[in-house]
Amino acid sequence: MSTALLILGQWLKILLVKASSDLTFRGDQTKHNPEELFLSSLSSCPMLWYLHFCSEAVINVIDYTDEATGIMTETADGSRHFTFLTLYPTVTVAEESMIEKAKELHHKANQFCFIANSINFPVQHIPTVLIK
Repeated sequence: MSTALLILGQWLKILLVKASSDLTFRGDQTKHNPEELFLSSLSSCPMLWYLHFCSEAVINVIDYTDEATGIMTETADGSRHFTFLTLYPTVTVAEESMIEKAKELHHKANQFCFIANSINFPVQHIPTVLIK
């Protein structure tokens, strides 16, 4: 189990995360591993920006799901790092007239995501927009 202390602005939030190594490294598969949490943050950050921009554009988002996949490379010395991430968000909007703008806003959300802006590899978005 690991404990992290996050200080966000003037708020103090204590986050308790039960974490383990990946099963590949004899970890506990019932707990999150750092790689999963990393991909999760890279998925949720642009999602929140996306929902914000949709709200500003008066796009009624009914549902949002995402699947994040990353490519991890092993170097000659055995260390590993991510080299690429693809997000596959599926968004359901209320009206057909909202589809094109809803697709466009994924790019903007990625530009504003501070986590995506803090990494040294590309994040690709392959969105699907559906109508309810």
